[in-house]
Amino acid sequence: MSDRPDFDPSTLVIHSNRSYEKQSNSILFPIHQTATYIHESVGVTKGYGYTRGANPTVNALEQAIAAVEGTASALCFRSGMSAITTLCFGLLNAGDHVLLSDVIYGGTARLFHQVLSHFGVAYDFVDTSSSEATDKAIRSETRLLFLETPANPTLKLADIRALSELVHSRGNILVAVDNTFLTPLLQNCLELGADISMMSTTKYIDGHNATLGGSLATHDEAITERLRFVRKIIGSIQAPFDSWLALQGIKTLPIRLATHCAHAKQVAAWLEKHPHVAKVNYPGLESFPQHALAAKQQKDFGGMMSFELKGTTEQTLHFIEALKLCTCAESLGSVETLVTHPATASHCDMPLEERDRLGITDRLVRLSVGLESPKDLIADLEQAFQAIFG
Repeated sequence: MSDRPDFDPSTLVIHSNRSYEKQSNSILFPIHQTATYIHESVGVTKGYGYTRGANPTVNALEQAIAAVEGTASALCFRSGMSAITTLCFGLLNAGDHVLLSDVIYGGTARLFHQVLSHFGVAYDFVDTSSSEATDKAIRSETRLLFLETPANPTLKLADIRALSELVHSRGNILVAVDNTFLTPLLQNCLELGADISMMSTTKYIDGHNATLGGSLATHDEAITERLRFVRKIIGSIQAPFDSWLALQGIKTLPIRLATHCAHAKQVAAWLEKHPHVAKVNYPGLESFPQHALAAKQQKDFGGMMSFELKGTTEQTLHFIEALKLCTCAESLGSVETLVTHPATASHCDMPLEERDRLGITDRLVRLSVGLESPKDLIADLEQAFQAIFG
């Protein structure tokens, strides 16, 4: 049904792959939990030879993601990091240069610091909230601008359209966007001019903390086929069972995202007025420095936020430990509200001075607002404030 682009997202995610198991007419696409496939004759298959290359269940999830991305196809991977790694190994050569958002997921930074640098890939972090700073950082050997917007964990934004137009005017440079925090339903990076959309499907696509996965989508079929080839060679394709679980999760993505957004707005507004909160980073607040940009390039403001406490590092850690309903765990985008301390988790490798400069202080708390009642979430936050500050 991907030839019906007039369908609303809520219809697309349910009916994007309407292939049924022929023997029983199962309404759920089946799990093809197999490593290999029978050849009809020597060299003749039904399109599947070995699951490292392709699998029907993985393909079903890819069709669902392609439907929401608005692309002809998409690719799924073992994790978000395996998607980024395949992207880099597939499209970069020794001597190439990459520009990355200065506020970015710690795992992405580690990939460049500790892996890609050994293969001769050069890179710089730049303030991609500034077109001027980005323009100045471009080199003749720059081949990729990798954006994360909203950025983890400060929610800093990059103007995807403006930056895409800028770098495309400067030469053969691709723009890739980590769109994990919003998904294409809230921010369609490809419509805004980016070449490649990347997600950790572990987060909002799955939505239930059940799987690890990642995805890449592009309108450029040559890039897709190059990445498909590299994925097969290095074996980074997503597992069939994880794909099947994520395929169930994506069916409720529109309604879950709407609820995440609605709940986050209430929690953020409450936190902003709290006497023990110094600052709230949430693009949906009018006080957020880039609120106008968020309103322009996003369809809504998402379920992610971070806030800085008025207190010490020790009080911040005790505050997180005092929470009873909000769960202290890594990851985000699930039905449960999750809280993390970026300085000791995702960005623990970053030097203190650099973290402070970027706003990732020891007093910063990241909150992934789930589907629980906002009233109950606010009550839990308040009891934790009372437990620490009295």
